[in-house]
Amino acid sequence: MLKKISLSLFCLGFACMAFAQELQSPSEFLGYKLGSQFTPHFRIAEYFKYVASVSKNVKLQQYGSTNEGRPLMAMFIASDENIARLEEIRQYNLSLAGLSSNNTSLSNAPVIVWLSYNVHGNEPSSSEAAMQALYELANPTNKRTQPWFKNTVVVIDPCLNPDGRERYINYYNSVKGVTPNADPTSREHSEPWPGGRVNHYYFDLNRDWAWQTQKETKARLALFNEWLPQVHVDFHEQGYNAPYYFAPAAEPFHKDITSWQKEFQTIIGKNNAKYFDQNGWMYFTKEEFDLLYPSYGDTYPIYNGSIGMTYEQGGIGAGLAIATRSGDTLTLADRITHHLSNSLSTVETVSANASRALTEFKKYYDSNRANPPGEYKTYIIKNDNPDNLAMLAELLHNNGIKVGHTNKHSAVGFDYVTGKMEQLSIEPHDLVVNAYQPKSVLLNVLLEPRTFLADSNTYDITAWSLPYAYGLRAYGLRESIKPEETKSIETTSPGVTKGEAYAYVVPWRSVFEVKFLAELYKKNIKVRCSQAPFESAGQKFAAGSLIITRAGNNAGDFDEKVIASAKDCHVTLSVLKSGFVDKGADLGSSAIKSLHQPKVLLISGEGSSSEAMGEIWHFFDQEINYPLTIVKYHDLSRERINDFDVIIFPDGSYDDLPVERLQSWVHDGGKLIAMENTVSMLADKKGFSIKSMTDKHDTSSKSKENLIKVYADRDHDAIRSSVPGAIYKVDMDNTHPLGFGLQKYYFTLKLNDVIYNYLGDDGWNVGTIKKNGYVEGFVGQKAKEKLKGGLLFGVQSIGRGSVVYLVDDPIFRSFWQNGKLLFGNAVFMVGQ
Repeated sequence: MLKKISLSLFCLGFACMAFAQELQSPSEFLGYKLGSQFTPHFRIAEYFKYVASVSKNVKLQQYGSTNEGRPLMAMFIASDENIARLEEIRQYNLSLAGLSSNNTSLSNAPVIVWLSYNVHGNEPSSSEAAMQALYELANPTNKRTQPWFKNTVVVIDPCLNPDGRERYINYYNSVKGVTPNADPTSREHSEPWPGGRVNHYYFDLNRDWAWQTQKETKARLALFNEWLPQVHVDFHEQGYNAPYYFAPAAEPFHKDITSWQKEFQTIIGKNNAKYFDQNGWMYFTKEEFDLLYPSYGDTYPIYNGSIGMTYEQGGIGAGLAIATRSGDTLTLADRITHHLSNSLSTVETVSANASRALTEFKKYYDSNRANPPGEYKTYIIKNDNPDNLAMLAELLHNNGIKVGHTNKHSAVGFDYVTGKMEQLSIEPHDLVVNAYQPKSVLLNVLLEPRTFLADSNTYDITAWSLPYAYGLRAYGLRESIKPEETKSIETTSPGVTKGEAYAYVVPWRSVFEVKFLAELYKKNIKVRCSQAPFESAGQKFAAGSLIITRAGNNAGDFDEKVIASAKDCHVTLSVLKSGFVDKGADLGSSAIKSLHQPKVLLISGEGSSSEAMGEIWHFFDQEINYPLTIVKYHDLSRERINDFDVIIFPDGSYDDLPVERLQSWVHDGGKLIAMENTVSMLADKKGFSIKSMTDKHDTSSKSKENLIKVYADRDHDAIRSSVPGAIYKVDMDNTHPLGFGLQKYYFTLKLNDVIYNYLGDDGWNVGTIKKNGYVEGFVGQKAKEKLKGGLLFGVQSIGRGSVVYLVDDPIFRSFWQNGKLLFGNAVFMVGQ
């Protein structure tokens, strides 16, 4: 009997040894020591596929792909028992949140930990660490990690931004020598424009979680919201001279973050610190990285009930090795080791507190449904703009927020436009969002008209309320109104019979119509535009409405092309059977302008902001599918700019801006669109009407006393002139083509205190701020005093052409939806 037991134990031990040999470490699989060189993304993907093929306790899921075709994947690691019932675990976890009708109890339910790596492509050490973390967690002979899986499921996403990562490491590998040069001045530590931080379209994916404008984010958030982990960690790198940062986070915290979420951050942070202390590694906590802006990889999970955290390893620009200010040499291997330590430490801590984490997770969602946070228990979004309302409803739905409609009745609510409690009538097509639902914290964060700010020293924008971003009139109600739930709002066209239309009319009100215009241009259909309101066939049409007449479009398939384009672009067609209108200009009047398809050039490269340029590129390429020629700024002198109708200068700082050449081109009929800092480069230049605001310096003794400052207060003194993203109400002249389709007001997101004097007689002051323009978000006192009157959006005529001044970014991060119409006006309407 003893011999049989001994033989069995020997066989078991031999089997484990064989498995350990079979499961290769990253270094063994790759053929080089991890950290000695950067690993291409396809090799990272191969290692994850390899582990999935030989391990019984993992499951690999490809959840999407990037713009450049690279796979996005997540690896689930669990015990043999739990890996076999992952779907049951997922459904049970959602039932804890009240988001699944599957109420089956699950014995020994595990806690879920989600580890996300490399959202910024030029912060590459975390993807390397992800491979080693996978090995340590999946290896069944690892005595430290395997006990954790009795109550824990771990999800590893090895690279959130493969395209950006490849851009970075391809550059680095192209310039490095046999031995890494640790001198920070070496070219291997200085990336060329646009850098690897951003994705294919130069978007910062760590600012896109809530908005989901990018392909990678949409795919990732669909998977994330199918699981809703109890803990989520986002692995980053920061400047290479900085020590490691981990939670607990810095103030300000959003007021809806719970005491448990704060407490568990500290518990995890202390365990991380234990291992860093043992190794003598430097670190800091509770500084710089706050928890306010809702679209980060830490805050978005927090507002979804997780313990969301950012971990930051020093290393941006470090390559394989770099000399730091302290005199040390920081290597890629060092950075991998630090990230690995915190990866394992976090899972260890969560496993040790699994029961409490699950209890608090359920409590969080129970509280959401029974006692939602915030002053308002119902939000009413008016159907003033059906297109924008449909887009907002879709975004809320994608974030797991339930919306609906209700029967007509009256109520009292906080008016987002007036800032006062007002009487309102709720119509059947208005959007109703009730706070008594599982995602009530997230909906409150995204919709609340005022975000409470405990500390003004923040890392990102401080205002983002979606009704302002979508240009929709909204009300916050203290009463609870339960709507009839709907998943989406369709914008539909009435039935159209071929051949019955003298002309089709489309109201100009959103990016849908901009896309529709672009589609008509591609089909060589001639389009006209009303320059003033008119009425026909019992309908009212605003200035900017598109008019597609049969005259001039005599192709036999004219109707089919227009109707199909309208359907594809989700726009509403109205049919006019006569060119004789009831009120306003007849369709044959000179007041109905013919639109001409513009050829557009966009400036890129050194000098331009890559993210600002990327927003515009994405807008043309992905949102309206309109041809765009992209030219590097330093190649502009060699380009035949007379071949283009529109030149767009995104935000940037351009050396030797060819002011005279551009002015001559505009004079001959071109349209220059100057955005953000580019406006400052034209300000006060001869021939341009845009003029800088003059500062009125107070030379009194009181002002001189203000020069005496306390050194310890330097950070807060600096933000007195800061505007880290605040919302202002802009008075809009919507009779001008730059304002077509907008209300008489527009809400802009100000990112600075820049404002200009009103244009003179040769210009139009289309968008202006008055002294009562501030709406919400942090604005330093000095900045607030400055932003009391001036120009933000204007148009100047020069000869046969025009200059469009966009002082603020109307398509910021592509989530400022209403600004896309303003930008579309600048490109397609102004100067026609």
